[in-house]
Amino acid sequence: MNKKIISSTAALLLIVSASVAVAAGDAHHVDSGVLIKDFLYRMFNFAVTFGLLAYFVTKPIRKGLAGRREGIEKALKEAQDAKEKAEARYAEYDEKLTKASAEIDDIYASIKREGELERDRIIAEAKEMAEKISQDAEKAASREIAKAKAELRQEATNMAIEIARDLLTQKVTGDDQKRLVNEYIQKVGELH
Repeated sequence: MNKKIISSTAALLLIVSASVAVAAGDAHHVDSGVLIKDFLYRMFNFAVTFGLLAYFVTKPIRKGLAGRREGIEKALKEAQDAKEKAEARYAEYDEKLTKASAEIDDIYASIKREGELERDRIIAEAKEMAEKISQDAEKAASREIAKAKAELRQEATNMAIEIARDLLTQKVTGDDQKRLVNEYIQKVGELH
């Protein structure tokens, strides 16, 4: 393709030069053979100069363009590799994040379940303890009531004995004592 461009450019320059020469020839009345010789010499000079320039300049330009193309291809390949690595890393981090979110949800649910179980256990223990305290309080109250009843009986008995002794000492005379002893002896004798 480069050769076609160079050839097209050379042909265009040749046509332009020829038209300039023809136009210049009308202005001066110079011999046309000299003009054609001059024109051909100039065209040959131009062609050699253009050929040398094309020969020496196109190689570095081609090398530069090829190097540039290789650099661009290399940069594109590196960019593609970096993009693929970044996408792989993104996918990896996204997967880790998804797993972490799932683990956090599992841990949260587990903690919530454990909290509910602990709450239920504490409530059950509290009810059991309250029932035990209630039973212990009833037993203690029953013991205290029984103890108080026993003390009251004992005290009532002691008071009754005391009252009976007072009454007996006040009401029973010596004759009554003799009569009671005789009656007791008589009854014991009848039994034996």
